[in-house]
Amino acid sequence: MITVHVQYFAILREQRGLTQEKLATDAATTAALYAELRARHQFTLPADRIRAAVNDELVAAAAPLADGDRIVFIPPVAGG
Repeated sequence: MITVHVQYFAILREQRGLTQEKLATDAATTAALYAELRARHQFTLPADRIRAAVNDELVAAAAPLADGDRIVFIPPVAGG
């Protein structure tokens, strides 16, 4: 089990009701962590619509997680 710091933006922040949280997880990748959080918090966005950044760097869905990582899940944004 590792402890990670997760930040939420836009619709994920609205659905979670928090901007950030610290949590313990057995997830080994960003994709696994998003799947866990999606199930736990009923996020409506599918995983293929989310990008992830770990410690301020955009990463692939299969990027490994380590204890103490800072993860940001980035939903699609609309511009105008």
